[in-house]
Amino acid sequence: MKFFDAHCDVLFRLFSDPSLSFQKNSSLHVTYEGLQQTGSAVQCFAIYIPESVRPESRFFVALEMIECFYTQILSNPKMKMVRSKKDIASLQQGEIGAMLTLEGCEAIGESLVQLKTLLRLGVYSVGLTWNHANMVADGALETRGGGLTAFGKRVVRTLNEEKCWIDLSHLCERAFWDVIELADYPIASHSNAYSLCLHPRNLRDEQIRAIIQKNGVIGVTFVPQFLHNDQRPATIADVLRHVDHICSLGGENHLGFGSDFDGIAHTVEGLANVTHYAHLINELLKYYSEDQVKKFLFHNFYERMPK
Repeated sequence: MKFFDAHCDVLFRLFSDPSLSFQKNSSLHVTYEGLQQTGSAVQCFAIYIPESVRPESRFFVALEMIECFYTQILSNPKMKMVRSKKDIASLQQGEIGAMLTLEGCEAIGESLVQLKTLLRLGVYSVGLTWNHANMVADGALETRGGGLTAFGKRVVRTLNEEKCWIDLSHLCERAFWDVIELADYPIASHSNAYSLCLHPRNLRDEQIRAIIQKNGVIGVTFVPQFLHNDQRPATIADVLRHVDHICSLGGENHLGFGSDFDGIAHTVEGLANVTHYAHLINELLKYYSEDQVKKFLFHNFYERMPK
């Protein structure tokens, strides 16, 4: 059963350690071999700029990660860049779609030209912040909790015009609501339900309903600390609790997965890497119909692509 994973950080891992190989490496959660083994259809690859990078260097680090995407990911003839439904529908047997995303607008500073450059190089989905403040808005861990800046509103309008996803994951609440008012194509690539796990990166029920009303998608994520607040390992059962809850809010057609593989130090029991999607699928099929599971895994993100 094919799947569409809305977020992983393998580009950051490859950029940070050039000795790693995307083709096959036991220390990576996501590899070509793993994607092939599991039957992946689309994997999103995030550009994440660590806070340690100086502001004047962030755009160039983003370009280096895009170079890594082209040389390490797309150098494999079975990995194909996808930027539209048509691209995904055109994938041949054994081919895997690779989508480039931006996790936080720190890389663009206060420049729409830099944003448009990243879009022209292949970025399809743009997260406006990471956890803290930038020139666009405040992130989920920023104590100020500010909304969109004037520049941030220009970024949202530009992304609407370019028919790109606007990723709400990592935004603080006030910024979330500012974006919901303006965004044509909002998603949350990797966020869970706050009512089940009280973490500021998770979405409150009214936020989940708002994404559903805007015809967006919420990517349930495998980050253990976003799954429960107990002092125990996270399990696939915890992932299913969030799936159940989002469905209970009317999200059956607006729910997908964004693993955050290679962006997490600890993993869910039974979901240690991309090959373990098979374990998740088996558990989902115990409680949901095959058609529902296919929607969660692939069709909900695919059907809501802007172009």
